[in-house]
Amino acid sequence: MPASHPDEFVTALLLAGGEGRRMGGVDKGWVALDGVPLAERAAARLRPQADALLISANRNLERYAVLGRVVADAPEFAGGGPLAGLEAGLSACGGGWLVTAPCDLPFLPDDLAARLLAPLLRGEAPLSVARCGGHPHPVCMAVSADLLPSLRDYLRGGGRKVREWQARAGAAMVDFDDAPQAFRNLNTPDDLAAASQG
Repeated sequence: MPASHPDEFVTALLLAGGEGRRMGGVDKGWVALDGVPLAERAAARLRPQADALLISANRNLERYAVLGRVVADAPEFAGGGPLAGLEAGLSACGGGWLVTAPCDLPFLPDDLAARLLAPLLRGEAPLSVARCGGHPHPVCMAVSADLLPSLRDYLRGGGRKVREWQARAGAAMVDFDDAPQAFRNLNTPDDLAAASQG
């Protein structure tokens, strides 16, 4: 969906900077599901939904660069978790909107961006979060680039909690109850095995 105006330009950000502790400390993005790395699967889902794709990563940068433009956490916010990745993405995005998803959701909906962006484009909120079955999925969000200063202030103040910052920013919830499998996190080897069998 190419943008006709910079304010309409949508950037997707794949969050792949986690430590993968529950997967044995490996870079989760390169764990394969049925022979295809999770990052490749998620990127393939996100890419058609945006004008550009960024990858937030802190290791295997050259490998991730095959999927999209890599952005690493700013040294000032190192250790800031997903919000540090979001800050890097917002700093690098080329327009008014950023849609994010983690690399361990290989079954993302094809309309994730459109549905998350809808309340932002209507002027109802500067930020939206996916929710499924009553459970928020905080790192699946759409964010106005105007929130970058407030995010930096929160991080500089020592804040690291995604949901806390989202609540402060006035997040709207977008329900995806029709797509429960889309938000199936693959956090552990058992999760991976179950997804492969399914």
